[in-house]
Amino acid sequence: MKHKIKLDDFEGYGSVVRSDGKLDWGDKLYMTTNPIHMRESHLFPELPSSLRNTLECYFQEMQNLSRKILGMIGKTLNTEIKEMEELFEDGMQSVRFNYYPPCSKPELVMGLAPHSDATVITILNQLNGVDGLHIKKDSVWIPVSILPEALAINLGDILEVCQTFLSRFS
Repeated sequence: MKHKIKLDDFEGYGSVVRSDGKLDWGDKLYMTTNPIHMRESHLFPELPSSLRNTLECYFQEMQNLSRKILGMIGKTLNTEIKEMEELFEDGMQSVRFNYYPPCSKPELVMGLAPHSDATVITILNQLNGVDGLHIKKDSVWIPVSILPEALAINLGDILEVCQTFLSRFS
């Protein structure tokens, strides 16, 4: 398969292998989408043109939404929108599609291993009624119910570091 994850890479289509060698219950398609010059040449250009066009529109809308969210976050942090834009200008944008096949014993499998997002923000569009998102509060993982047709916005590790940095100089 030409979109398969290459050895020693993390972009492409395939199963997620955890550090303990086990597979997560599901497949993923992961690719860098912005800046364009960072895209893997074997992934995006090989997709059917109709899918590429749809994805390009989706990527642009997610980038527009991200800018709006960062503007609101900047306002909350008493930081000028211009400063937030400069801080994250030409930042990396990626997309990950997860597929979780039906499982006869879902209580025995894990979709993705517990993790934090090493991003500024993550925009999650959860489809097909597959639940599984949890947040960690006070060392306890709590399930999150997402409203149908809603997006979940997760503030990632990089934003937490930036917030700490920006608050020192406010």
